[in-house]
Amino acid sequence: ALPAFAGDGYILTKDVVYGHKAGMALTFDIIQPEAASNGIGLINVVSGGWVSDYFDLDKAMADSRTGGGRLTQLTDKGYTIFVVRHGSSPYFKVPDAVADMRRAVRYLRHNAKDLGIDPNKIGVYGSSAGGHLSLMLGTASDEGDATAEDPVDRESSRVAAVVAYYPPVDLRTLAGPNEKYPALDFDKTQADAVSPILLVTKDDAPTLLVHGDADKTVPISTSQIIFAAFKEAGVPTDFITMPGAGHGFKGEQGQKAAAALTAWFDKYLAGK
Repeated sequence: ALPAFAGDGYILTKDVVYGHKAGMALTFDIIQPEAASNGIGLINVVSGGWVSDYFDLDKAMADSRTGGGRLTQLTDKGYTIFVVRHGSSPYFKVPDAVADMRRAVRYLRHNAKDLGIDPNKIGVYGSSAGGHLSLMLGTASDEGDATAEDPVDRESSRVAAVVAYYPPVDLRTLAGPNEKYPALDFDKTQADAVSPILLVTKDDAPTLLVHGDADKTVPISTSQIIFAAFKEAGVPTDFITMPGAGHGFKGEQGQKAAAALTAWFDKYLAGK
């Protein structure tokens, strides 16, 4: 068993290995509620520009406690959070990150009993590139490979609910050489398979989109077009516009976004 550390209302376990690639370990951290768990697991996709940085979770939890952030809102309600990191650019590209996130879901489902979660109640959320990867899990997952040698790969990568903040949704015009976002430097023939806007179907996970109308990095139109696609397909969905917000939410808007995320998972995973 990995060492766990008790915090202010939570228990933190770091560096759980969910897979390997290129001689390296793929890891996630676990934030468990100190009080009773509701048996629901939420994947926090750590990704900005498809770079998955390591950050101080103890500080993040302390900041969440004092600022009304989503992490402590979720653990206080009994959710278990899995802080998942994927292989980062520039070495790994967007399709690699998508594969890693699918692997993470399979691992959680395969080990659900040991992790104290219901394998049918796994949600996912993320911002920007993390939002894109969350949408990929919500729109383009699969039931696993029944013939796979690794039992983890036999598991489904489907999730039951999604929250995406200001996500890119169409990578067809973005794929190719890119100095700012090296993860986009992949073969354009792969772009369709990693563009959520092309993958919406009626059986997708219920999805909440939150976007600032002053976002110059990822225009609000990206969320608007996939919101329309979800509605047309009959997928449970909602869309929140943050007036004047750019690429990120601060202060009261950050608290509003966190509250909306919590309410979404309460509704579609906790049945409240």
